[in-house]
Amino acid sequence: MNNRSNLRKMTELAIFISIILVMKITGLSSIPVGPLVMTLTMVPIAIGAMLLGPVEGAVLGFIYGLTSLYDAVTGASGMTHFFFQISPINTVILCVVLRTAVGFLTGIIFKAVKKIDKKKFICYYVGGLAAPMLNTILFMGYIVLVFYKTEFVQNLAAKVGAVNPLMFVVLVVGLQGLFEWLTGIIIGGSVAKAVAYGLKRE
Repeated sequence: MNNRSNLRKMTELAIFISIILVMKITGLSSIPVGPLVMTLTMVPIAIGAMLLGPVEGAVLGFIYGLTSLYDAVTGASGMTHFFFQISPINTVILCVVLRTAVGFLTGIIFKAVKKIDKKKFICYYVGGLAAPMLNTILFMGYIVLVFYKTEFVQNLAAKVGAVNPLMFVVLVVGLQGLFEWLTGIIIGGSVAKAVAYGLKRE
């Protein structure tokens, strides 16, 4: 029974990995918005973390992180490419380690909320929000922590009129971040809830 369960989980994980890679190849994973990109990959990561668990969520975050690092190395992402030239190690942490943490923490948050959510409803929308929100907070937080004083970030801060790190984050993320969060809540939460109900995993 355990072997069948493990095989099923591995198959489902492979499906989510395929979705992330297809989104990346087709350009559906992100939409360029100024110096940043609107990340839609957090939706399948959130759904996977909720349906499969924190460890599988971490794997999905790791896979997405590798695609993000690829963009940083090749120059497909101007901002992270600049960061990679300054500090490859910190860019690996920014692109891969933090995205892995996002997937893991989304699964943890979902499980915690699910325990107290008697109707098993709100927990899915909290999980759907957790992934894009954590991604924004961790990603931008690390940029401020490590790269804020670099010429690239200072020029960007001056361009948007930011006089401090907090204002920089708010002005750069802006409506893009809110759209990502709403997408996570509406699509991620609704799909995860529907699939869980259909598979009787509530």
